[in-house]
Amino acid sequence: MPIDLKDAFTNPPPDIDYVWYCFAAGTVGALVAPGATGKSFWALQAAMTVACGVPGGDLIGLTPQKTGRVVYLAGEDNALMLTHRIHAMGKHLSPEAIDDISRNLIVEPLAGSRVNIMSSEGKKHVLSLAQNPRLIILDTISRFHELDENSNGDMARLVSTLEELAAASGAAVLFIHHVSKSSGRDGIIDQQSSRGASALIDNGRWCGYLVQMTSDEALRLVDSQTPSSPIGSHYRQYVRLGENKRNYGAATAEHRWFKRTEGGVLVPTTLEAIRDNTAQRRKGAPIAFTK
Repeated sequence: MPIDLKDAFTNPPPDIDYVWYCFAAGTVGALVAPGATGKSFWALQAAMTVACGVPGGDLIGLTPQKTGRVVYLAGEDNALMLTHRIHAMGKHLSPEAIDDISRNLIVEPLAGSRVNIMSSEGKKHVLSLAQNPRLIILDTISRFHELDENSNGDMARLVSTLEELAAASGAAVLFIHHVSKSSGRDGIIDQQSSRGASALIDNGRWCGYLVQMTSDEALRLVDSQTPSSPIGSHYRQYVRLGENKRNYGAATAEHRWFKRTEGGVLVPTTLEAIRDNTAQRRKGAPIAFTK
């Protein structure tokens, strides 16, 4: 239906409904990361956060404006592995949050089976799992189609299909994707780092990324909870989240750091940069830190 231009010119439009940060409801977004970085943990914790309408359920500091039903389709992990993750996450949740998430979150393990969202049956299956969902997560996107990942035409068709899911459900549709093997080695991931054709990311409206802390960063940073020494050899416990594609919002000023805890659960943490303390070390004075 065409836009009523006179109305658009003269009447203020509704506010954009963000699911988190600059990721708007009814649109398609991506979370990309190298393998074994923790993207599935972050995505499942994000699903719990959006599904929880009571205090004590926001494990990763998303602070969503609204909550609702969430569908998480796990294409790579079986029920046992997912149950272990959910149990570990439950140790960080309040009893009230556990009850609310249990009502509003659907987690479907699909390892060993396949839902092809390019087929009408696949789309119907996803849409049948929840009425009026707030968020749908596909982890990882390569498990949900049989197209050529290196074809811009095919990946444009894939994103268009995800947009159909978003339009039909009203949900934000987030897909999880790997970066290319050559990307992320120096801790820098941009819009072109994802594996396959560029249309997969270019045609979406939001893209976040997770990357592991580098050994160089570990020499310059301390965890505010243990500020007596640099992170050093413990750098593999830390990952940072950033946004590198924001079609419907302003740039975010800071990265968000997370620390892996027992069971792989990601917990937000504050890191601080070590000041230039060469002179202090010569004098034997305490090392100073700054944010």
